[in-house]
Amino acid sequence: MKQVSLSGSLRENVGKKDAKKNRREGNVLCVLYGGKDQVHFVMKKLEFDKLIFTRDSFLVNLDIDGKKYQAVLQDVQYHPVTDLVLHADFLLVVKGKPIITSIPVNFEGNVPGVMAGGRLVKKMYNIVVKGLIEDMPDFIKVDMSKLKIGQSIKINDLKLENLDCQADGNAVIVMVKTARSVVELDEEEGEEGEEGEEGTEGEATEE
Repeated sequence: MKQVSLSGSLRENVGKKDAKKNRREGNVLCVLYGGKDQVHFVMKKLEFDKLIFTRDSFLVNLDIDGKKYQAVLQDVQYHPVTDLVLHADFLLVVKGKPIITSIPVNFEGNVPGVMAGGRLVKKMYNIVVKGLIEDMPDFIKVDMSKLKIGQSIKINDLKLENLDCQADGNAVIVMVKTARSVVELDEEEGEEGEEGEEGTEGEATEE
């Protein structure tokens, strides 16, 4: 799993007035939980942007006023109008204790179904898994090189070592649909064939 180092500062107060002040100053309000006590801190927005403007998942090496922690980002709350980050939750990583996190999907391979005229539909770009931090990969590989028209790859098709997918096993990750133009062409050919057969029958009757 990729790693990133970020720094923050402890919050002296956790009231609404302090929250507004920090947001005006360009800080993101954060909470680190999973340990004995919750740690309330703030992080500069520019620092935090390293985590959200990417599909990658990170093991975060946090430095909060000189004290070191390892954590993963669990949740982000955005302003409903401006989309500014209001709050973030981090989960403390404890050795030997499984965590739940989102891992990006890396689609690989040329798709036979697309080369045959089908349309590729990607349904999942990240998959939530549970496991130990040392077993978390940078990404989950999805090989599409055998996908034909009408076929799909589901969660149950994945082979992940020491990880449990938290999604429904029948959930589709990627599929190849029949392109509309191909369907319309097949229907037109069918109609022409039927008309030709009727015409032949009619000529035989006239004779």
